[in-house]
Amino acid sequence: MTRSPRVGLAGWRLPGNHFGAAALARRAGADGLQLDLGGPGRGPWLDAPGTVDRLRDDCAAHGVELLGVAGNTLNDIGLTAPAGSRDALRARRVLVRVLDTARALGAPLAFVPSFRRSAIDGPDDLRRTADVLAWAAREADARGLLLAGENALQPAAARALVEQVAVPSFRLVLDTYNPRVYGVDVLALIEATHPWIAPQVHLKDGTGGVVGRELLGDGDGGVWEALAALLAHTGASPDALVLENDYRDGDLRRLALDIGRARVRAARAELPATAPDHPRS
Repeated sequence: MTRSPRVGLAGWRLPGNHFGAAALARRAGADGLQLDLGGPGRGPWLDAPGTVDRLRDDCAAHGVELLGVAGNTLNDIGLTAPAGSRDALRARRVLVRVLDTARALGAPLAFVPSFRRSAIDGPDDLRRTADVLAWAAREADARGLLLAGENALQPAAARALVEQVAVPSFRLVLDTYNPRVYGVDVLALIEATHPWIAPQVHLKDGTGGVVGRELLGDGDGGVWEALAALLAHTGASPDALVLENDYRDGDLRRLALDIGRARVRAARAELPATAPDHPRS
């Protein structure tokens, strides 16, 4: 029997900032947190003086595990910037900060997105992104971390990215709804890339390609079907199921219900394709 995944939260989708995230996660019933490095328009820097120590203490006090660190500000800079350009240098500096912060927090995973200015829109973008991620994955390995990337690529292109990165410590973030938003078949994506899917999976749902306020499993994202497909291909449950629906409106009742649904799913090692018995209000 496989070990039940932990249930985590994405800190950047919670109300407030990362200073209150551990207390909120414990109050809502979650096991762990992924946190964002922060930056302009994204909240306080995670690696500001004293912040790492404070967050480690907060998480220890509330019994919440630090699962990963994201560099979402890279969407504002561009992993696809030409080598040697100012933005390329900025991106590498941010990547180093993400990796160093993950190591300092004791989180096993660092991950980087490829959306907006980092979107991969063709072969040249893919090549430049692969070059940067290969370097970053080697840096992650030197720190004892996994590096994972998230993107909107079609299955064959996502596999090509992994093959071009060609570093064993590199993974792909599976989000159960983002592929649908970008017109990608999530089941085909899982089939093509399952050997490289990161051990922490983002759970998200919506309707018509738009992430709204649906509870997990009530939208059209096929959340549980995607998890069942992942298990069928890998034979093992993920280490963590991380909720990434938008809870910034402070609706903690909805958050608790989603955690309950994820908890029911996590408790079933087989992760069957049929919908779980959802907790109801």
